[in-house]
Amino acid sequence: MTPPGTPQGPTTDDRILGGWLGRIAGNMLGKPVERGDHWTRDRIDRYLRATGALPLTDYLPEPPPGRDAEFELRPEWRQCVRGRIHGSCRDDDVDYAILGLHLLETHGFAFTTEQVGELWLLRLPFLQTFTAERAAYRNLTAGLKPPLTATYDNPYQEWIGALIRADVFGWTSPGDPRRAASLARRDAVLSHTGNGVYGAMWAAALIAAAFTAADAREAIEAGLAVIPAGSRFARTVRRTTALHEAGVSWSAALDELEKDTGRLGWIHAVPNAGVITAGLLYGEGDFTSTVALTVRGGLDTDSNGATAGSVAGVLCGAAGIPPQWTRPLEDRVRSAVFGFDGTRIGELAERTARLASA
Repeated sequence: MTPPGTPQGPTTDDRILGGWLGRIAGNMLGKPVERGDHWTRDRIDRYLRATGALPLTDYLPEPPPGRDAEFELRPEWRQCVRGRIHGSCRDDDVDYAILGLHLLETHGFAFTTEQVGELWLLRLPFLQTFTAERAAYRNLTAGLKPPLTATYDNPYQEWIGALIRADVFGWTSPGDPRRAASLARRDAVLSHTGNGVYGAMWAAALIAAAFTAADAREAIEAGLAVIPAGSRFARTVRRTTALHEAGVSWSAALDELEKDTGRLGWIHAVPNAGVITAGLLYGEGDFTSTVALTVRGGLDTDSNGATAGSVAGVLCGAAGIPPQWTRPLEDRVRSAVFGFDGTRIGELAERTARLASA
């Protein structure tokens, strides 16, 4: 029995809510600068210096007057910058978490990859899918079945799309990373192969492990345990942890990782794994530092911010996320998933918690 007065960690329900809030907040932070070929680490930091936002402790500020050509934000930026946020901005990084929740509520944990595809066709508009997901969607409408949906005319098979769909499998498998990875794999193979699938398995296991891990490093190691050790994805994560252990600075570590993986492109799962891992390690358990460093790391900023925010939110619980990140969300989520636009974030977390305890 725990002695009276012993400090208790966050409850599972609070960690699940923290995961949802962290994912949405991290996504919103990174969304205005989501275009890794233009928004390099250097450009992001120049923007932050120009707007007086370094150190970064809140959502991005509005662009500085007269510098639109240099600092061209995504068209949705007015819904995602500090002082203008009223509920979440619609984004596929959140849509897939919602769709995954609906999948588990509809078909249970024994769902099939074919059922994932059917649910996409029923609930997700085609023009709100991108890269590998759009290729798989097109293949579904042409009558193809998995695994051909992932491999036919799909040059994006190892990109980050499956990784961003993995959170719900971690949230509903608290403390069970292998189960989470198995669920994520079944979803991922609809649209991805190789490192694209390993990224989804790693992310799901990482999030599941965060419910019981002592820190981010322990959760990262649990994620590595469920994917092939020789895969390029695993090697990149291990390289990041080695640089951190050696005392290399965050910026210098990302420089080294870019030399190894930069040619793969800014939406590929492998280089983004390095950015996420670095954000989690160098963030040292602090929610704000974790999402800020992850987004400042560049590449697929909104996806990376969302995944790192989910992990950090589970680690600290909803109560541990500073209010500047959660208050502007107003407990509402925008979504392209049919039937879910305007849903309360708290309701999504409650429904997720019911599945986690089933």
